Amino acid sequence: MTEEGTPSVTPAQAAPNLGRDARFEREVLSCLPDLSRFARSLTHDATDADDLVQESCLLAYRGYHTFRQGDDARRWLFRICRNSFFRQRSRASRFEPIDDAGDPAAESLAMAYGHLAAVQRGEGDLFDRIDVGPAINRALRELPSSFRVAVVLVDMEELSYEEAAVVAGVPVGTIRSRLFRARRLLQDKLFAHARDAGIYPATCATKKTADNQ
Repeated sequence: MTEEGTPSVTPAQAAPNLGRDARFEREVLSCLPDLSRFARSLTHDATDADDLVQESCLLAYRGYHTFRQGDDARRWLFRICRNSFFRQRSRASRFEPIDDAGDPAAESLAMAYGHLAAVQRGEGDLFDRIDVGPAINRALRELPSSFRVAVVLVDMEELSYEEAAVVAGVPVGTIRSRLFRARRLLQDKLFAHARDAGIYPATCATKKTADNQ
């Protein structure tokens, strides 16, 4: 016992915790850059992303006993982060209901038709003439959260459909449906951004001038 009357911790008792902390730092905290990027993609706000990362790391530390050695620590962290994000949104009453009835094949066909229509309007090369980085960030920000999660996990973090489904806690078919619909929505938003930037009207004017010469 210590002088204050609290039980003392012997080196032998402390060793398991030290080993656990070392493993947590090696296996989990090494994924912090990926976790930070994922959180920023979800929140689109640096302060909110930092808070989400801190909460996710705290939950991961508390629940580290549930982590199975050999599992993908990054995927495990992403799942914790995603769940924390939606809990925060639910508490703030900003959760959007998602319709997952979409058909990936139909969404792909719609994307193809959308691109063909853009080419016919003279917009086929718009993305070659604008800085798509800010446009993509804005478009992602406007997507429903569940669609944004699918895009970030598969297209940005390069997880497989199966891995993304585990992180999102939904069936693989739902991930595919959300992803294809999100891609089509992004395409539409990017074309709209280009037109809002005044590039499409300028293109049309140039084309008409060339046709009249």
